[in-house]
Amino acid sequence: MNRSPAHKPRPMVDLIVSVILPSFILMKLSGDDKLGVSGGLMLALAFPLGWGLFELVKYRKFNFIALLGLVSVLLTGSIGLFELDNKWLAIKEASIPAIIGIAVLVSTFTPYPLVRALLFNAAIMDVETIQKKLEENNSVQVFERKLMKATYFVAGSFAFSAIMNYVLAKWIVTSPAGTAAFNEELGQMTLYSYPMIAIPSMVMMMAIFYYLWRSIHKATGLKLEDLMVKK
Repeated sequence: MNRSPAHKPRPMVDLIVSVILPSFILMKLSGDDKLGVSGGLMLALAFPLGWGLFELVKYRKFNFIALLGLVSVLLTGSIGLFELDNKWLAIKEASIPAIIGIAVLVSTFTPYPLVRALLFNAAIMDVETIQKKLEENNSVQVFERKLMKATYFVAGSFAFSAIMNYVLAKWIVTSPAGTAAFNEELGQMTLYSYPMIAIPSMVMMMAIFYYLWRSIHKATGLKLEDLMVKK
């Protein structure tokens, strides 16, 4: 039986192929003297799509950065190609993190809360050992309350992303859709979104993970090396 090669995360390559190159194409190659508006959008789409398919075929792994890049460029490209009003771009930019944040909150009323998949799951933490220690220390309810608070923090981080995405889109993209200037502003917006939105959001998620780790440590007495899954 053929096994797919081991997949090693390459965040810098993902970022370059799925974000930086499409942004460069939109900014520099969408003029009428180069690829044109439609050609620039199509080529920008090709990079995250091609990279995501390559990783899927070779490693049998979904590349979420490539997928997000593809969805973002595809939706934004549709706004450009159909020359829709710029307000739809701002709404689109805000809607994706807003939907995720709402889904995180709604999932707490189901048997499968998303915060467990994001932060407290068996791929990252030794959930079985943690649960056993919580039961031994009669700390299950205390930890569940901490987990619920972490859920609100996660939802808040997505709310921050939604608001900042909307503000950034309204601030940067002012040219009519379907023009080279519109494509160039899209590329600028994508590049600016990482230092202004993605990095702060990542810091928030790390702080939430730290809060969850501290909560587990207090409830179980386990050290960090005991909490994490042994590779």
